[in-house]
Amino acid sequence: FPELSDMRDQIRAEIELIQPMDDLERSHLANTLEWVDSGVELCRLVKPDTPAKHLISYFLLVDGDYMLLVDHINAELWLPTGGHVEPNEHPRTTVSREVKEELAVEANFLVDAPIFLTETCTVGKTAGHTDVSLWYVLAGDREQVLTYDHSEFLSVRWFHREEVPMDRTDPHIDRFLRKFYSS
Repeated sequence: FPELSDMRDQIRAEIELIQPMDDLERSHLANTLEWVDSGVELCRLVKPDTPAKHLISYFLLVDGDYMLLVDHINAELWLPTGGHVEPNEHPRTTVSREVKEELAVEANFLVDAPIFLTETCTVGKTAGHTDVSLWYVLAGDREQVLTYDHSEFLSVRWFHREEVPMDRTDPHIDRFLRKFYSS
């Protein structure tokens, strides 16, 4: 990771690597950079929602036109895997840690940097706070048997990009799909 003075600078640098695809992402990026520069806490300190806005690293395992989504117990949605960025943890380190914890595999980044950023108000059992999500892409293998965290997920499933359950997933996933598959 870049040699920067502190983790906040490293997080800012990570966010600045993202090229916005549309006005909404441009707005989310600007809001997020302002938030990072404000000096407030960026990481969740107390489950589920303290502070009320915090940083997430999403990661999608991709195998050609297929992506892995998890049936998340708390969110009650099919979501990319991911997790909360811990204090003094780089968001890419979060991806590496979480993919081991949640799916028992090593992170194999298709792209080192995040390719997408969203700000989303959460829904489900822990609704009402804001997740600022950096979206990373990992190489996946649909043939690999995955062991997943049953305390967080009801199941995991590979979806063809045209068969993602849009009525029961992250509200920005359609934009992610357009951005990722057009690059």
